[in-house]
Amino acid sequence: MNTSSPSFAQSVWLVTEREVGSKLRSKAFLISTGILFAIALVAVIWGGFAAQSDSRTKVAVTSETASVLSGMDSAVELTEATSADEAEELVRSGDVDAAIVPGGPAPFDYTVVADDSAPTGLVGMLSVTPPVELLNPDETNEALRYLVALGFGLVFFTAALNFGATIAQSVVEEKQTRVVELLISAIPTRALLAGKVVGNTILAMGQILGLAAIAVIGLTVTGQTEVLAGLGAPLVWFAVFFLFGFVLLASLFAAAAAMVSRQEDIGSTTTPLMMLVMAPYFLVIFFNDNPVVMTILSYVPFSAPVGMPVRIFLGEAQWWEPLASLVVLLATCVAAIVIGAKIYENSILRMGARVKLGDALKA
Repeated sequence: MNTSSPSFAQSVWLVTEREVGSKLRSKAFLISTGILFAIALVAVIWGGFAAQSDSRTKVAVTSETASVLSGMDSAVELTEATSADEAEELVRSGDVDAAIVPGGPAPFDYTVVADDSAPTGLVGMLSVTPPVELLNPDETNEALRYLVALGFGLVFFTAALNFGATIAQSVVEEKQTRVVELLISAIPTRALLAGKVVGNTILAMGQILGLAAIAVIGLTVTGQTEVLAGLGAPLVWFAVFFLFGFVLLASLFAAAAAMVSRQEDIGSTTTPLMMLVMAPYFLVIFFNDNPVVMTILSYVPFSAPVGMPVRIFLGEAQWWEPLASLVVLLATCVAAIVIGAKIYENSILRMGARVKLGDALKA
């Protein structure tokens, strides 16, 4: 009979299997994941069809006024009427937004007819404006820029907080029920921490890959090939940055939870970590059109998983910048694992009052 203890790697794998298995057997986790995927699919498809919907202004014209809107087919949808009276009737019935009929005060030889308010969009198109030349034109649609930043930010923010909270609750539950004492008697403390981090990282990456697949399918179905082509490299980089960014946060969440002995006290140690996740998320969303702020955020470890992929999508990052940012993230990740393991190891068996950070860092 072999009574030897499992190796460190075997211990990590045992805890990993336990973490993944318990989640996959949880109906709440499966249902929430299914809802998340369904919402993502609906959002992508709805956004695609909304982008393809005809937003042109419907305008009725006669044979005499059709030339007024010549060359504006991308902005207006023309309906030709046989007379001015018929064009006005189309406006009254709501079939068109406005009509352009012959006759008007000098210097115009036509009149714009609308129902209850002036069609500002159409009037703006008919206005005489000077030519404008942009030295540095923005090739990215502002709405698309915001949606991409929001999408990357929301996915990272949600996954980090949800799985971070799960890890914290698991650590405190094992500590409160003293199950951790049995676990540590069989496997090394650091193996227990590593297994928790690896297991939840696998689950989080599974969700990320699932969301990426849904985005690809949704964009393909709605015919948004240009957006899909532009999202290819950013999605890959987002997955890479998310992997290491999540490991960093998971290690810190587990360490923070080990410092308390009751579920009610989790917030006292994990709130600073939540702020570290929330602040960069909101900064990326609010300053997605500010190159200086986005450049800084793409090198800050807690915001790089969102900031750098967004800059890659916008074409604002040089080829070497993702690599440099990844090196910074990896260095921070290693430091977080070392510090987190020390705190976890020195706090996990201490019961009662919250362990002070200084005491947790002492050997």
